[in-house]
Amino acid sequence: MRTPGILFWRGARDSLPLVLGALPFGLIFGALAVGNGFSVAATAGMSLFVFAGSAQFIALGLVAAGASLPVILFTTLVVNLRHLLYGATLAPRMTGLPEWKKALTAFWLTDESFAVMALRLDDESPDPRLSEAELSEYYFGSATLMYVDWQLCSLAGALFGNFLPGAASWGLDFAMPVAFIGIVAPYLKQLPMATAALVAGAVSILAYALPSKLGLLAAALAGIIAATLVELPSLPKGGTEMGKE
Repeated sequence: MRTPGILFWRGARDSLPLVLGALPFGLIFGALAVGNGFSVAATAGMSLFVFAGSAQFIALGLVAAGASLPVILFTTLVVNLRHLLYGATLAPRMTGLPEWKKALTAFWLTDESFAVMALRLDDESPDPRLSEAELSEYYFGSATLMYVDWQLCSLAGALFGNFLPGAASWGLDFAMPVAFIGIVAPYLKQLPMATAALVAGAVSILAYALPSKLGLLAAALAGIIAATLVELPSLPKGGTEMGKE
């Protein structure tokens, strides 16, 4: 029997390993932001109202480089386009939620919370299938923990950044891909998923030099197309079946 609140705490519990992995990113972001001229209030405000780790790091670098506002907005938009795919996956299971809850779900959507949700959906069998309200409760457990973790860590980095000398040299460029590999790895059990990862990885390397991080978008599209082509032969031929009826 599912008691009120139990799924919220399960969502938080299942996200705990990813939250721990995000700790250094928040600290380093806060330290780098203050080191690049941001005030503590501006740093905290960016985390509160943007809440997009990779986009925040990229925006920070562009601001430090003197990029114009349109360039910053366009680049961060391209980087976050992957959330369209996340939303398309979750939307069919959340159609009956109140509008405010849908908006908050979209705002709090992160790579980590999506990974936890996707694993939860994959593990569902017809019997324990969660209702929309229950699935939303599980999601908000994960998202709330991620949000609070990011706020506290980025604020701590901003306040105590002076005690984190050389934060830029902590190996963030290496740690971020490793974190994403950890998120993606559980999905590589099927050929379409593995194909998408391999193709997207190859294209991201080949298209690395494209401006405004467009290589990320190209890699995502290439991965989707490759996975679709691999999976097409195994899909049910609905048209043939309808014709027989």
